[in-house]
Amino acid sequence: MADSVALFTSIGLSEQKAKETLKNEALSSALKDAVVQAQKLLGSTNIDKGTGTLLYSMASRLRDTRRLAFLTEHIAKRKITTDLQLSAALDYVKSHPQDPMDQKAFETACGVGVVVTPEQIEDAVELIIRKHKQQLLAERYRFNMGILMGEARAALKWADGKMVKNEVDMQVLHHLGPKTEADLEKKPKVWVLIHLYCLNVYMLNKSFVFIFPGENYKTEGYVVTPNTMNLLKQHLEITGGQVRTRFPPEPNGILHIGHAKAINFNFGYAKANNGICFLRYDDTNPEKEEEKYFTAIKDMVEWLGYTPYAITHASDNFQCLYELAVELIRRGHAYICHQRGEELKGHNAPPSPWRDRPIEESLVLFERMKNGMFAEGEATLRMKMVMEDGKMDPVAYRIKYTPHHRSGDAWCIYPTYDYTHCLCDSIEHITHSLCTKEFQARRSSYFWLCNALDVYCPVQWEYGRLNLTYTVVSKRKIIKLVETGTVRDWDDPRLFTLTALRRRGFPPQAINNFCARVGVTVAQTTMEPHLLEACVREVLNDTAPRIMAVLEPLKVTITNLPANAQTEVRIPDFPADETKGSHVVPFSKTIYIEQSDFREVMEKGYKRLTPDQSVGLRHAGYIISVQRVIKDGSGKVVELEVTCATSDSAEKPKAFIHWVSQPLKCEVRLYERLFLHKNPEDSAEVPGGFLSDINPNSLQVVESALVDRSVSKAKVFDKFQFERVGYFSVDPDSTADKMVFNRTVTLKEDPGKI
Repeated sequence: MADSVALFTSIGLSEQKAKETLKNEALSSALKDAVVQAQKLLGSTNIDKGTGTLLYSMASRLRDTRRLAFLTEHIAKRKITTDLQLSAALDYVKSHPQDPMDQKAFETACGVGVVVTPEQIEDAVELIIRKHKQQLLAERYRFNMGILMGEARAALKWADGKMVKNEVDMQVLHHLGPKTEADLEKKPKVWVLIHLYCLNVYMLNKSFVFIFPGENYKTEGYVVTPNTMNLLKQHLEITGGQVRTRFPPEPNGILHIGHAKAINFNFGYAKANNGICFLRYDDTNPEKEEEKYFTAIKDMVEWLGYTPYAITHASDNFQCLYELAVELIRRGHAYICHQRGEELKGHNAPPSPWRDRPIEESLVLFERMKNGMFAEGEATLRMKMVMEDGKMDPVAYRIKYTPHHRSGDAWCIYPTYDYTHCLCDSIEHITHSLCTKEFQARRSSYFWLCNALDVYCPVQWEYGRLNLTYTVVSKRKIIKLVETGTVRDWDDPRLFTLTALRRRGFPPQAINNFCARVGVTVAQTTMEPHLLEACVREVLNDTAPRIMAVLEPLKVTITNLPANAQTEVRIPDFPADETKGSHVVPFSKTIYIEQSDFREVMEKGYKRLTPDQSVGLRHAGYIISVQRVIKDGSGKVVELEVTCATSDSAEKPKAFIHWVSQPLKCEVRLYERLFLHKNPEDSAEVPGGFLSDINPNSLQVVESALVDRSVSKAKVFDKFQFERVGYFSVDPDSTADKMVFNRTVTLKEDPGKI
């Protein structure tokens, strides 16, 4: 071991890194061979650190060890001197597994001997800046310089990166001059889909090294067959090198906040790369699919601001999928099995006794399955492969005598996700199949099935799910909440389904911004709801007009105004920017204020209305003082008689309160968290199960709230800020006689929340 550590440290590895390398038997063996060969070629044991780094990188990334000596020679003889060249070399040997190696073609692909002069760099950068000059001069230093660098690196593939950057910086400075104060000012807030900008950040994340269309073979773990390059060539001829993604929900429930991340990632990545994204319904289980889910899914995708390139269905391909299944059997990769469903559950299911049945027999039985000659569960079609999690022979087709919403009774056998998904991706020529981490166990079956059928094989990438605390998103559990009457339906504003968030008043921009801030990582992300609410406040602060509303009204009569006195008060919709409009409300002898804005007994620190303390009325220009407190038979204060004075004729009060006059009566629904504990599904935290963790105060209905008349023509989902109260949205339950408002979020985060 000491000799090996010494060998590895001689090429520049630290002692700790050398010891870690020895723990990986395959890597350490390859690296030893490479170092020893390099020493022989150089005639010395002294290998410089740059060469040593390339040897280590090559040994750790090379999968076909037959090419180890070939690549080592190119590194040792300094034909390959940069990581960029090494990456090109590794890509070339992976895509050209056949012998003998065409050395000339290899060296051309790796840029061996290519020298890029400073003059060539200068000329190329000048052409690129000329192309973007008009936009660059208009936006100055707000222009995305990454565009210039990206195009320069593409045009000068083998040039020194630092030299390219220095030339770009120098030519930009030449055109724009030094930064001015205006250049240094912060950009104003513009609430557009900032997640598209953040996709550039996603691409920089080391967890995701995305390939260009047609370069699937460069992906870690991708299986290259003798026909792979031909299939990729055909793929590029069909797509023209276009990025293609898909969002493939099952139409058996309503989308939730986690799906918002998937929608943003799939549609956003395609849009950021001038590509297309399909909305594909994975409708292969007719027992659980309903038309309302299809409609709701489409509505939510469009609500978030995306338009699918096309809306497709897995069922569009039923005939093609069936024919491919027949071909899979013919190739000896699938068989008919009669094990029952309960026998196949778990990861230690017993091997099928029918795994080696003759191909012709499976073909006949599969046809009989298709023709309805078996009962449900009596036969399945299984694929001969082992998944990454060790599960053997996943089911490809099963029998279900349930009419399909699109194909009716045409089929009684339906394909599974493991069989359907990759083949639909292949049929639609998807370039980036993006899915959450739990599907990683299906990656091997994804690649295996495409290769077994010799069809175009896309690349699957897995990223971590987005979860929120204090909620559940499982379809099964939400159905339980609905069935028990805990919530009204899938769109109950206490849930975190997208329809519920829309009903509560969450703007789609806020959800997209939240997804952008969360980002995309390999690790699962669990966030607190208040982080989403913060994004909601940021958007609504700029978009929700201010109005006045009183949730717990207290009548106030102004005694020194005439009985028929009435004026109009103009209130800005956005006090911070009065150019954005205003509305008018009446002001009369009778107004209403919040009960909490009056106290009969003065307390230290209380700044609002008391018999001994005046208060101002927001926007009205008046200050009121209590003259008489009127109570009912139980001693409750039901009315105040006050006098008013103009604000310029009286001492400035300590506070100004909101009020309404001649208001509309409305219902207001105030929402809190549905669950008491952070993780209601965790049996350690909630032993009685999630249904035992319901917050009894998650909904408070205020039936006699008052709101100013300016909202009388508001439409469903219109959003407002009730001054000093919170942000509210018009609920679909509103009628011509009575408006209903949902509290979206409070004005500020509740400091009492964890």
